[in-house]
Amino acid sequence: MGNQNYKIFWQEALNQLRQEYKAAGEEDVFELWFRMDYVEDDANIIKVSVPSEFMRNQMESKGCFDQISKKLSLLTGQSEIKIETQITNSQISSVSDAEQTPEPFKNSDKAASSSEKSEKADSSKPHHPQLLERYTFDTFVSGDNNNFAYSAALAAAKKPGKAYNPLLLYGGVGLGKTHLMQSIGNYIYEHSDSKLKICCVPAENFLNEFTDSLKNNTPNKFKNKYRNLDVLLLDDIHFLQGKESLQEETFHTFNALNERGAQMVFTCDRPINELKGIEDRLKTRFSSGVCIDMQPPGYEVRCAIIKKKLDILEKNIEEDVIDFIAKNIQLNVRDLEAAIKTVVGYQDLIGKKVTVDIAKDILKDTISNATGNSVSMETILKVIADIENTSIADIKGKKRNKKIAETRHIAIYIARELLEYSYPELGNEFGGRDHSTILSAYNNIADRIKTDPSFDSRIKGIINAIKDYKKI
Repeated sequence: MGNQNYKIFWQEALNQLRQEYKAAGEEDVFELWFRMDYVEDDANIIKVSVPSEFMRNQMESKGCFDQISKKLSLLTGQSEIKIETQITNSQISSVSDAEQTPEPFKNSDKAASSSEKSEKADSSKPHHPQLLERYTFDTFVSGDNNNFAYSAALAAAKKPGKAYNPLLLYGGVGLGKTHLMQSIGNYIYEHSDSKLKICCVPAENFLNEFTDSLKNNTPNKFKNKYRNLDVLLLDDIHFLQGKESLQEETFHTFNALNERGAQMVFTCDRPINELKGIEDRLKTRFSSGVCIDMQPPGYEVRCAIIKKKLDILEKNIEEDVIDFIAKNIQLNVRDLEAAIKTVVGYQDLIGKKVTVDIAKDILKDTISNATGNSVSMETILKVIADIENTSIADIKGKKRNKKIAETRHIAIYIARELLEYSYPELGNEFGGRDHSTILSAYNNIADRIKTDPSFDSRIKGIINAIKDYKKI
């Protein structure tokens, strides 16, 4: 059993924080997010228990542990006191090691069916480092909107290089393209010789590797890696737009793999013929096999997706709440998953079932984002130009006076936050700027937000104006 040398300091730190929150009229906030009980201490480590994993993640994201640590440092004179947490009646876990992954379901081991779990338990083969274990055909919910995509993907997985090759899956965000692509990879990996070369890579990472090979004068190493694969899973090929050297390399890689009879799978956010800045010969090769448009799921499929995700999480929510979510979130499976996570987390927090009325309240932002006007780069630039009393041309242009530069940095930051654009893609949108320039601009605004509350409010106001913007 450990000691309790710091317990009196812990209690005083909490008491001081309670008084500060009370003085600010936020005592209820303190009571909600500082629900942690002192367990023991050992050297410079204090161990506390919290009600649930959801609570622990929320406490960390809200900075609760940091606030206590600062108080303890002032009270004890010790600058390196570390707080470790455990779920009530659970194992100790360091908050510094807590994963803050934004993905909806971090417990990927629960994503496998019971048969898959037992199969993997008997196998000595480690999981593929580039593939997520939760992405399998068993965890994918198929329906009228994606039956063809599901069947084609399964056929490609069962007979790689022979059926549906190359396979191109395209459609909007959050419709399961990456899920099916990685399901193919996982299936082939599980049912093949361990010497089979499988590579799953986002197009942005593909570019980074290619660039590094040129910088380090190792182009042959890059070519040998990608031109000798048995399976290539290349995600988000729309990222190749405007990158001529990378397209040239992709063209030759495609030809080499095609001659080998390797299985190739690609994903894209739109039909190939709508891509700009892609060579026709490469478009032809991407679309030379089977191209499948993935559509948003219908109501029945959305209900099935919700129930499947709940099974994976080993949780339950009321049927009328499932109905409410399915009717109000229609276009994006990721939004469905986010809603499920919110409802389940809230239930764990309050210890009782969520009703439809509660769901309406806690999901209002998710539903608003899912059903409201989609935000585009055009909207972002127009609203910012109007608010900052400048022009879109100036924001994208070369002017460097203080006001224009700040406005440009704000636009880059907000575009990165609201759109799924990489830094190189943003560079193309903002006058062909280098990705390192874009990264620097983004970090500049992010740092100011952290240290300047008034600037933070200004940015939030602009974001709200963009989300509320309606085209006439």
